[in-house]
Amino acid sequence: MSTMKVLNMAGAEVGTVELNDAIFGIEPNQTVVHEVVKNHLANCRQGTQSALTRAEVSGGGRKPWRQKGTGHARQGSTRAPQWTHGGIVFAPKPRDYSYVLNKKVKRLALKSVLSAKVAEGQMVVIDSIKMDAIKTADFRKFLTAVGVDGKAMVVTPAVDQTIVKSARNIPGVVTTPASILSVYDILNAKYLVVDKDALAKIEEVYA
Repeated sequence: MSTMKVLNMAGAEVGTVELNDAIFGIEPNQTVVHEVVKNHLANCRQGTQSALTRAEVSGGGRKPWRQKGTGHARQGSTRAPQWTHGGIVFAPKPRDYSYVLNKKVKRLALKSVLSAKVAEGQMVVIDSIKMDAIKTADFRKFLTAVGVDGKAMVVTPAVDQTIVKSARNIPGVVTTPASILSVYDILNAKYLVVDKDALAKIEEVYA
């Protein structure tokens, strides 16, 4: 097992923690990660696009001119797709883009991105993330003290509204409990800031 130093909220080293290599030390599988991110984005799509076909466009009930003898091409309606104000060929309609992935695939993708963060030195373990009051400035100082600049994902053992509300106004910073980690959010963040108790929960669930 590999070890990682544990910091307090002031940025001082207060100990070390052993990481489970089955979660934080595997060879990242890029193909699986790509599949899970693609699935996440597909599931986020609203699918509410809509356009009118020639059957749904208002008007066009009368044949514009007689079939023969005018010199024009034959036309049955002024709402055919080649006409201005006509309907759309194969018009998009509301649909559901979501689909389900194998649970083992999602677990392997999560382990892959966690292992990648550790390998790149972009994971920070904190002894205990606690906020006495909702204070964005204090939370920003905490991130600066532990060497986190830019996008960050803060993982707590459970939902803590004081932490959530302190972090939500900082651009690029998101918070999440350890029970609902998202592969997409981890990839989207530059740093992964993990509470020591949350780390134990992750290992308990995914080991």
